[in-house]
Amino acid sequence: MSEEPGTPNGPVLAADDLVAGYLPGVDVLRGCSIEVRPGELVGVIGPNGAGKSTLAKAVFGLLRIRKGAVRLHGEDVTNRPAHELVRRGVGYVPQLANVFPTLTVEENLRMGLYLRPKQYDDRAAVVEELFPVLATRRKQKAGSMSGGERQMLAMARALMMEPQVLLLDEPSAGLSPIFQDQVFDRVKEINHAGVAVLMVEQNARRCLQICARGYVLDQGRNAHTGTGAELLNDQKVVDLYLGTLARVR
Repeated sequence: MSEEPGTPNGPVLAADDLVAGYLPGVDVLRGCSIEVRPGELVGVIGPNGAGKSTLAKAVFGLLRIRKGAVRLHGEDVTNRPAHELVRRGVGYVPQLANVFPTLTVEENLRMGLYLRPKQYDDRAAVVEELFPVLATRRKQKAGSMSGGERQMLAMARALMMEPQVLLLDEPSAGLSPIFQDQVFDRVKEINHAGVAVLMVEQNARRCLQICARGYVLDQGRNAHTGTGAELLNDQKVVDLYLGTLARVR
């Protein structure tokens, strides 16, 4: 049994029985629930249309929740605006349009710290240590970078505000296998640095390999949950959602 929200060992972020959608009367999320404990890396997988990205948007205040609740350290933050959640310690990296292409790398990082501009030098040093390529590209326009480099910049910008929990929406989407590996390595490093991570991911096998716990969504509801290893070895999950390539060898 998990600890109660608001206690030292309780979840930093929890979503309970969320119902949400993009069109009136059409629900994409149909009562799904997740929780992320302090310092934990949690993955969300499932088939296309299961509601994975919708869940991330709803938690971050980009999609109105019709029923259910989102709690941050036990406090109800349901349907709070995204900028307020950023101020409260939640970072978010969307799948698409996640950098300002006409701005330089440095300007993108400064945009990530617009609420605390005086801390730029200190925070930039931290994220450049995690993403060394950015230190050599400060004056380069983000739009001229590769897809993998833009993803690194998007994650770095979200980390500028020193979030306690980071939401990642399909971070490996559209990337080459080499850049996918780099992204997953950086996600692990971010998590090892103490940032709790909720990662929605299409590459189910790699996601479950690195996450402490995972949720499988199907048609907007929780279908399975367990540790990453448990889900990778669950024959039903493999057969229905992962395919033969997900089998642990």
